Amino acid sequence: MSPRNRPEENGWIEVITGCMFSGKTEELLRRVRRAELAGHEVKLFKPAVDDRYGETEIGSHNGNQRTAEVVESAEELDSEAYVVGVDEANFFDEQLVDKVQSLAERGHRVIVSGIDSTFRGEPFPPLPQLMAQAEFVDKLNAVCVKCGEPATRNQRLVDGEPAHIDDPTVVVGADEKYEARCRSCFKIRTD
Repeated sequence: MSPRNRPEENGWIEVITGCMFSGKTEELLRRVRRAELAGHEVKLFKPAVDDRYGETEIGSHNGNQRTAEVVESAEELDSEAYVVGVDEANFFDEQLVDKVQSLAERGHRVIVSGIDSTFRGEPFPPLPQLMAQAEFVDKLNAVCVKCGEPATRNQRLVDGEPAHIDDPTVVVGADEKYEARCRSCFKIRTD
């Protein structure tokens, strides 16, 4: 669909966030499928650093996958497609905020997914900035692997134990390195 034939006059930003294993990518893929059913052209992007589901695949932990364009930086995000999807926004730098804003101002529906806090429980840029600019924000919860309550934290594990506070912020992994935990069960090593 060309920009002039879009039923929408304005673009906007949608952010899907939460901890790992909360269904963020699954929700992104669901929204993309619905946009395609509505006849909209869609373009998906993923950061090059995330190769957990293959070099060019966006994947959810429950097995759904979709091919995406792999980019090294936010500067490469550009498309004429009406719907632009960006997975794992937490692996981009603050440039992503300006790029997403620019796409929305040009009339695109931009759907961004990513975790909002680090394994330390701190805000994970650029998600807080994106949430502040977005028209729509959905924060999803997982299930705490320890107690079954709603999980909002990313527990990184090293040899089965909580990671140390001084460990690197970005370590790509899935259930072999991370668990979803609630506030009470979340631990961080400082010793």
